[in-house]
Amino acid sequence: MPHSRPFTTLAAGLLALLLAAAPAAASCPEPSSVDLAAIKGVGERSPLPPGRQVVADGVVTGAFLGRDRLDGFYLQQATGQEPVGLFVYAPAATERDAELITPGAHLQLHARIGEYRGQVQLQRVERIVLCASDRLPEPEPVEWPLDEEALSRLEGRLVSFPEPLTVTGNYELGRYGSLRLAGERLFRPTNAPGEAQERAVLMLDDGSYRTFPSPIPYLNDEGTRRVGSRVAGLTGVLTHAFDAWRLHPTETPRFQDANPRPEPLPAPGERLRVATFNVENYFTTLGRRGAANAAELERQRAKLAAAVAGLNADILALVEVENAPGALADLADQLGARTGIRYRAVDGSASRGSDAIKVALLYRPDRVEAVSELYADSDRTHHRPPLAAFFRSRTGGPVFGVVTAHFKSKSGCPSRGDIDRGQGCWNERRVAQARAMNRFLERLATKGSEKLLLVGDLNAYGAEDPIRILTDTGLVDLLARELPAERRYSYVFHGESGYLDHALASPELAAAVAAVRPWPINADEPPFLGYAGPESARHLFRADPFRSSDHDPVVVELSPGESE
Repeated sequence: MPHSRPFTTLAAGLLALLLAAAPAAASCPEPSSVDLAAIKGVGERSPLPPGRQVVADGVVTGAFLGRDRLDGFYLQQATGQEPVGLFVYAPAATERDAELITPGAHLQLHARIGEYRGQVQLQRVERIVLCASDRLPEPEPVEWPLDEEALSRLEGRLVSFPEPLTVTGNYELGRYGSLRLAGERLFRPTNAPGEAQERAVLMLDDGSYRTFPSPIPYLNDEGTRRVGSRVAGLTGVLTHAFDAWRLHPTETPRFQDANPRPEPLPAPGERLRVATFNVENYFTTLGRRGAANAAELERQRAKLAAAVAGLNADILALVEVENAPGALADLADQLGARTGIRYRAVDGSASRGSDAIKVALLYRPDRVEAVSELYADSDRTHHRPPLAAFFRSRTGGPVFGVVTAHFKSKSGCPSRGDIDRGQGCWNERRVAQARAMNRFLERLATKGSEKLLLVGDLNAYGAEDPIRILTDTGLVDLLARELPAERRYSYVFHGESGYLDHALASPELAAAVAAVRPWPINADEPPFLGYAGPESARHLFRADPFRSSDHDPVVVELSPGESE
């Protein structure tokens, strides 16, 4: 009897599989050969090998047929312990098949086991049989966030989220039809001191992996979906794809515009208003870093003009203007023609450096008098020299200085040296630039006034080394002083908010600051609304201020008389 025990063990194993499959397959014309748990290798078992032909059954929980969607559907089966979900890849599904593949239908499939991007699936479906209808299981209620073990257990299953989640990122909405969701808006860990946030992210997908979906999903009546929106009633199939946990909804999500678009800023009145604005590569040389063609340039000009009209600033500290003759003059002319507000560039021959972009200072001569030419910091650590000038209100008051800067970005990381050690790459360079800035401010204080305002894109978040170096010398971080932590942002990157655009005042000027605020017209908006949006979003373009750039402008209002 040398073979009896292995045969007995094999028979027992087959019998166990049949019994496990039997409850789900009771109404099917023939017994299923295996259950979904065995196919996926749930528990301590290994998945069955790809290529094996099986007869399996389950209830359809989500149908996403067609090339524009997932080209398949999800099955869920009750097993001896807990439900198991599995994707069925069915690109060859016929119209008759589609009539069978509906949520709640209990189907039996003759198919083969396959694998795609590390996920077990059924594929090469040869036969579909309807066993019963109206068997849709209740979705499993879950609370976000979940640990990896719970996520793995729920992968492929129908779930629901009783509590609303927050849109913390929308960068991929136009390209892939997906939104980043979290329990609350996520901030960069180095944006402000405070408690660590739970950083788990769920991707709300659209039942498709196609690029540039048309129409773009999840938009409101204004054609946008802002970061900070809330979404309730999430029900769908949970899956893991493209290095993220994703939900393909089976019911329409209910959005709440918890972060509506802001109104234009009120007129400054007797106050003086200074605004820093990263204009996201304003280039009149087409096809370089800014507009690719004349049509994009026209859209960019229209957006920027709408933003500047809404800012109604007396002094504009601009970042990312093309460092070429005529670009700044062209921008000033365009703003004047489109807004009716006349801006003038501060005179002077100060160096603009050799980088492709530069900073600039514009002012309204009807409201402000420039009492100096431009000063530039020629320290070699700056590839884009900071610029400064002194001003006085036309109605009188003290002289004050405005300095604008654009520190080294966090992108283009080197392979060694000044690498990312928690504050983005090139932090050592930005630290050196901050120290050079301190020396520049000391020199400026002896030239015109100790009342100084430093504004611009410093490419460092509020709790990072470069900002600490500036504030350690006495500069006041106005956003940190005036705003709660949840409002300190001007930029969203990978679903995390923070402020790279700063307003720092010398102690002599800080008392004259009457108001500080970012104007959230850009960072919360999806990128496809910008001047270079894809063709699928072209019909959504409006000549309004929203997504005129990737950075929000930051406004500082001064009451000069208070500082005398």
